[in-house]
Amino acid sequence: MAQHVDDLTGIEPIDELRDGKPLDAANQRRVAPIQELRRAEDNVSDGDTAASPPGFVSRNAKQILVAADAMAIAVGFALALAFAPRSNFSSYVTISVLAPLIGPMIMASRRLYKSRFITRHTDETRFVLHAISLGAVFIVFTGFIFNTEISRGWFFAALGFTTVALLLEREVARVLFKRARRSGRQARPVLIVGYNGEADRLSNTLADEPEHGYQVVGFIDSRPAADGRSVFERTMDAVTDTGATGVIIATTAVDMSSANRLVRSLSDAQIHVELSSSLVDIAPERLFVRPVGRFPTLYVEPAPRHGWRATAKRAFDLLVAIGLLIVTLPATIISAIAVKATSDGPLFFAQTRVGKGGEKFPVYKFRTMVVNAEELQAELTAKNEADGPLFKMTNDPRITKVGAILRKFSIDELPQLWNVLKGDMSIVGPRPALPAEMAEWEPEYHERLAVRPGITGMWQVSGRSDTSFEDYIRLDLYYVHNWSLVTDMSIMVKTVPAVLLARGAR
Repeated sequence: MAQHVDDLTGIEPIDELRDGKPLDAANQRRVAPIQELRRAEDNVSDGDTAASPPGFVSRNAKQILVAADAMAIAVGFALALAFAPRSNFSSYVTISVLAPLIGPMIMASRRLYKSRFITRHTDETRFVLHAISLGAVFIVFTGFIFNTEISRGWFFAALGFTTVALLLEREVARVLFKRARRSGRQARPVLIVGYNGEADRLSNTLADEPEHGYQVVGFIDSRPAADGRSVFERTMDAVTDTGATGVIIATTAVDMSSANRLVRSLSDAQIHVELSSSLVDIAPERLFVRPVGRFPTLYVEPAPRHGWRATAKRAFDLLVAIGLLIVTLPATIISAIAVKATSDGPLFFAQTRVGKGGEKFPVYKFRTMVVNAEELQAELTAKNEADGPLFKMTNDPRITKVGAILRKFSIDELPQLWNVLKGDMSIVGPRPALPAEMAEWEPEYHERLAVRPGITGMWQVSGRSDTSFEDYIRLDLYYVHNWSLVTDMSIMVKTVPAVLLARGAR
């Protein structure tokens, strides 16, 4: 592949620093796949033929997606024919035939076939709804051309069926694309230009989250090269040698002149160029590009935690809590009977937790452990499997048999709905921390106390087994600073399969 790997990558020295500190064991592990790539390249002689890039965004995939969209539209309009008036049925058939042909064109106008515009699930849904709105205009216009009075029943049936069909089809497509990318297919080979902590963090993120569709094939060291070649020259040579179709520039590692020259030249060469912003855990919807002279700058919208939004969140909490208390009443009664019948001790377990503003309050749960569980924890400290101040043990001997079932499906947390009604907690929010945990927090961690803790949250639905304390704090802080009602509803949707499939953080 690359003939002069030392000129193309900064992989050996990148182990030395990560934001000015040595890489920890976890980050050494995440850099390992790129180091292995380098060793594989070192075994390729100058006479060997370069292999094809390990992954790329296939044009066939876009063609398949266009065909799938057309099929979904056809299904929606076919179902709507059941509501078409028989007096002028042929005109509705004609519109139904034209819709799958015109529909993908409308969707293309909404940029639904460019992955960079639909990375976020909410953006894709919004663009699909926009396309359907334009489709409604198409229907009315077609009816006018054919001198047909559009039936209201058929019109709303066509829009409704098509909306459901397209959203379901796009959801399936998103799942399939993510699955393909996780297995190394449909990934764009990219180079990262830069040598600093930002470039390192970026490469680790792309390695840990392959569903984004990037495969890092090398680094370009932004420091002066021994042979005198500039970062611009080395990047352009590396693109040719590695077959990379994209370049990501770590902006804090590259000087302004080199970054501008790279963007212009790479864009002219039809290479995808992306610039990192150096911002971490700031939701993209809070960022707005605005010009300041000839400089495009990013304006960061303040965190929306006050005013009508706070009132809306509280109303949402009350409605959901009351609804869940009613729906889960049979499970609550059965659980209460099972706890009392199988072990000695109180029905509920109350534990002091830290809430909004640092105020302490009792969190209620069904008792799932033996009565003296907290005293026994000191004897089990050596078997703690979690990092930081958290305690976790796979086969905790303190958990009762009924308690294990209640914890597996999060039934033990149903009494926390009363905490929500009291105003101590929210349905969605950061995990309520123990006072002992808070004593070990860094100053930054206290920012998570700006909102009410939640029964579920980003950390809870991220996975029970492999979430570190650092990730738990990072996810909670991300939620605090980027909250929205849409975020809450998205987490609620993810909580359902997490509970039913017995996964999610505890």
